[in-house]
Amino acid sequence: MKDDKQEFLFDKINYKILLIGIGVIALGFILMSGGGSDDPKVYSDAIFDFRRIRLAPTTVLIGFGITVYAILKNPKK
Repeated sequence: MKDDKQEFLFDKINYKILLIGIGVIALGFILMSGGGSDDPKVYSDAIFDFRRIRLAPTTVLIGFGITVYAILKNPKK
């Protein structure tokens, strides 16, 4: 019987960075939500403010960048 120790695909630091990236993506989508109106006859300009047009999509893209970095990071170096 072989004494092989099974290893995870990534190390612990990769999983931590990956979870941080997923959290940043979730934060971006939370920032993007809201600004709507319950009455379809009333138009709300709140959907075009800085938070929903610039900040939230940038936050989501940064989160995707963090997750890609977590996948590509080689902890053995």
